[in-house]
Amino acid sequence: MNHLKRFLLLVACTFFFSKSFAQENIPRDKVQIFYYGWYGNQAVDGSLQHWNHEIIPHWNNPKWNNLGHYKGGDDIGANFYPALGNYSSNDVKIIEKHMKMIKESGVGVVVISWLGKDSFTDKSVSKYLDIADRFNLKIAFHIEPFYKTITELRDQLSYLVKTYSAHHAFYKKDGKPMFYVYDSYKISPEEWSKLLSKNGEKTVRDTELDALYIGLWVEEKDAAFFETSGFDGFYTYFASEGFVYGSTTSNWDFLSRFAKDHKLIFIPCVGPGYSDTRIRPWNEANFKSRENGKYYESMFDAAIKVKPEWIGITSFNEWHEGTQVEPASPKKTSRFTYEDYGKDPWMYIKETKRLTDKFLKGK
Repeated sequence: MNHLKRFLLLVACTFFFSKSFAQENIPRDKVQIFYYGWYGNQAVDGSLQHWNHEIIPHWNNPKWNNLGHYKGGDDIGANFYPALGNYSSNDVKIIEKHMKMIKESGVGVVVISWLGKDSFTDKSVSKYLDIADRFNLKIAFHIEPFYKTITELRDQLSYLVKTYSAHHAFYKKDGKPMFYVYDSYKISPEEWSKLLSKNGEKTVRDTELDALYIGLWVEEKDAAFFETSGFDGFYTYFASEGFVYGSTTSNWDFLSRFAKDHKLIFIPCVGPGYSDTRIRPWNEANFKSRENGKYYESMFDAAIKVKPEWIGITSFNEWHEGTQVEPASPKKTSRFTYEDYGKDPWMYIKETKRLTDKFLKGK
């Protein structure tokens, strides 16, 4: 081989490996997906959990009271049917399959729903951390509103940090964990300030519990909440466009500016659709068709437009609200025909990868 050919081959190889290296080093942690580990079955857990969800009563219309529960099996509390059936969130084989799917979707952080020490969602956190690590994924925590007071939450966070934070897969940004706090508005900003402000009487700042605390922005008036509560930022969670102020994409310019003006983190959240009438038959107004992926793309584009540091995806497997990207299978029973994704059960895993790559190109 002459010198010119060798030189050209070297240039081509350098370009190929540089491109591959760059692709592998995209900051995948900038896309985070909400994950629910609350499903159980007889074989693994001794009982069904969540697949047999109750039909939730309406808050003021007795027509929707006492409608019972689903039975599980072919009759589950969801408008779509999972390709993996009535799985257990504590099954190592299921966790492995899920982490592989999430890795293939291009997401870097799995935000697991957590209901406190000794809860069903706490049983397998170590398994999730270990398996996520094998796929080079990180685990963050979505703190559900199981606590009644700031003091109780602080104790729970102490357990969470002491038990899990040393694990390599426990997500940290600049050395700090990230905690999403669902329904944060249920506690007053004055109480939150005691925990999250530097001089608060129960402050976590400059302690082992210091973290990036991300509260839920729901209504327009929540601006006042985030001005005084001490949160490090806010997220919008809901995948139903227009459901609340925070999940209305036309408001994201304002939320982005507010965050910058107040030196806060803004995490817009996107989803592939919304369909929850199996568990809330009175909630048809908030149904959002997937439009064969167009709805998902539209929400993603709206998030990308405001140039956030992070985007949240609602969700990997919230089957009850029909926001999942986990593969679904067509199923028809004598009582119900489940929605599906069309010809490809993996459609939304693939679409998540495409849209995630689109966002991360600018990172």
